[in-house]
Amino acid sequence: MEEIVSLYQTVQFSEVISWIKVGTVTDFPENAGACIKHNSRQIAVYHFTRTQKWYACQNLCPHKMEMVLSRGLIGDMSGVPKLACPMHKKTFSLEDGSNLNGEDYSIATYPVKIEDGIVYIGFAE
Repeated sequence: MEEIVSLYQTVQFSEVISWIKVGTVTDFPENAGACIKHNSRQIAVYHFTRTQKWYACQNLCPHKMEMVLSRGLIGDMSGVPKLACPMHKKTFSLEDGSNLNGEDYSIATYPVKIEDGIVYIGFAE
């Protein structure tokens, strides 16, 4: 289990070494998630239309260890864009992956950029 968790590390915009094309903006649902696979990682991608922002995070729920976060609900909590796991409703910030329920586990997040209708996710390798 620990081996799978270690695959996911938050990447800051300034740490991006490679931008990976994951599809076009029309390939992803609005206000919901979709999953892409990059190497051995599953990444959940969200287009939050209320703020016109895109987010990416690990698809692995750190609580139940299931690949389900792309099926979670998105919304906001006091202005913070959030994701609720579909299995247990634990919530995480889409901005920094922090656990909004106050528990000590979080999720990895990745930068997203849109250029000419193409969606890219930033990785540190």
